[in-house]
Amino acid sequence: MQTIMMGRKGMTLDDLVQVARNNARVALTPAAEERIARSWQLITRWVDEERSVYGVTTGFGALSDVAISKADTRQLQVNILKSHAVGVGQPLASEIVRAMMALRVKDFARGNAGVRNTTVAALIQLINSGVVPVVPEKGSVGASGDLVPLAHMGLVLIGEGQARLQQKTLAGREALQACGLTPLTLEAGEGLALINGTQAMTAIGGLAVYDATRLAAHTDLAAAMSLEVLMGSKTEFDPRIHRMRPHPGQAVAAENMDRITRQSEIISSHRDCKRVQDAYTLRCSPQVHGASRDAIAYARGVLETEMNASTGNPLIHPESGDFLLGGNFHGQPVALALDFMCMAVAELANISERRIERLVNPKLSGLPAFLVKDGGLNSGFMIAQYVAAALVSENKVMSHPAVVDSIPTSANKEDHVSMGTIAARKCREVVQNAENVIAIELLCAAQGLDLFTNMKPGAGTGAAYGIIRDAVPHLENDRILAEDVRSVVGLIRNGSIMAAVEDAVGPVV
Repeated sequence: MQTIMMGRKGMTLDDLVQVARNNARVALTPAAEERIARSWQLITRWVDEERSVYGVTTGFGALSDVAISKADTRQLQVNILKSHAVGVGQPLASEIVRAMMALRVKDFARGNAGVRNTTVAALIQLINSGVVPVVPEKGSVGASGDLVPLAHMGLVLIGEGQARLQQKTLAGREALQACGLTPLTLEAGEGLALINGTQAMTAIGGLAVYDATRLAAHTDLAAAMSLEVLMGSKTEFDPRIHRMRPHPGQAVAAENMDRITRQSEIISSHRDCKRVQDAYTLRCSPQVHGASRDAIAYARGVLETEMNASTGNPLIHPESGDFLLGGNFHGQPVALALDFMCMAVAELANISERRIERLVNPKLSGLPAFLVKDGGLNSGFMIAQYVAAALVSENKVMSHPAVVDSIPTSANKEDHVSMGTIAARKCREVVQNAENVIAIELLCAAQGLDLFTNMKPGAGTGAAYGIIRDAVPHLENDRILAEDVRSVVGLIRNGSIMAAVEDAVGPVV
C-alpha cells in the first residue's frame, strides 16, 4: 500500500486523492518530526514563563484578552473542541474527512503549529487505521479556519464525538480503542492548533478540482462525438485559429478534439456540403471548454499552494524562537478560486446540454426524434434532456459566488469571513451535476453513432463508443435510463472511457 510522506512541501492533488479515495497511508518525514518537536519546546517554555500567547495562555476570538492560568491550559483545549463542535447537516463523505485529516497532518508537518509529535502521530494512526470522524457538512464560515468541521474531527482524538470504521458508527472512545489508542490529553495550544486552518474547504475543493480536471477531458470527448453525429466540421479545431488567440486551455481543447476525431469517415463524408458554419456549441467548443480549463488550472494551482501552507494562528517559528499572529486561516484565496471554478464547470455543463438538445431535436439534427425509432410509442432520450436542463439550471443558482457574502462573527472581532467552505461544497455539487450532464451527452452521441452503420467514427470517438456500448446497449425501446446514466458516470470516474481513447490517440489532457 502506498505511503504519502508528509514534509514541509511537495504534496499534490494526486497525493491527496490517494489518501482520500485509495486508502494510502500517511507518515511524517524525520525532518518534519524534528520541526514539530522544536516548536513544541517553545510552547512549553512560553507556558512556563506565563507569556501571553494567543490561544495558548489566552482565550479565543473576542475573548483573546482573557488570560488563562497554567493550571487551566489543558481544560481550555478540551473546551475549544467541545464548544466549536456545533456542525449541522449530513456528515461529510468519508473521502472528504480523510482528506481533511491528511491535510491537517501536512500543515503540522511544517512545524509552525505548536503541537506534540504524539498528537500528530495519533491523527496519523486514525487515518492509517481507517477511522473516519463523523463531521457535519455545515457550519464553517471559512475564517479563523474551518473551526466547526475541524472541531468535530478533533473530538475523536480526545475520545468524544463519533467516527465511522468499516461502515459502522462508533463513539469516539470506541473508535480509538479499535485502532489501539487511548484518548489524548491535549496540552497547551493543541486544541486551537487542531481547528485553526483551512483543511475542510481545501479537502472538499481539492477533490472537486481533481474531478473537474478529469471531467474537462471527457467534455472534449463528448463534444467530439456530438460533432461527428451532427455532421459538423473539423475546421474549428485547426491549430492556426488557436495560435491567433493563444489561451492555453483553448489550444489544448482544440488539439484534443482534433486528435479524437482523426480518421473519421463520418466527417469526411460531408466535406463538400453546403453548410457554411456550425452552431456555436460545436464551432466554439474549444473556446468555451478552453476558458473553463484555464479556470480549473488556476484553481488547481491555488489549492496545491494551500495544501502546502501553514494556515494556523499563532504561527511558531522554531528558527527564530518566536511566534507571529496573523490571518493565514482566512480562506479567501480558496474561496475565490472555487467560486471561479464553480462557474467554469457550470459552463461545461451548459454547452453540453445545448449539444444534447441539438442531438435529440430532429429539426436541428436531421436524426430521428429523440434518437429512437417508433417515436411516440417510445420517448427515447426526451427526458434525458429534461434532466440535463434541470441540472444546468441548478448549477446556475449555485454559481452565485459565496465569497462575496461575508457576515461578521465573534462579536465583530472576526468582521470579514470568506465563506470558503460553502464555496467548496457548492463547487463539488456543480462538478457532480456536470458529470451527469456529460454522461447524458455521451449516451446521446453513442446512440447517434449507431445510425452510421456504413461509416467509421474517428479513432478516439470509436474507442469511446466501444467502451460505452460494452456497458450500455443501444436503446431500441424505452427503458429506465437512470441506470444508463449511472453506468456512464461510473465510466467517467473510473477512467475506463478515457483509457480506451488514449490507447487509440495518445494522451488527452
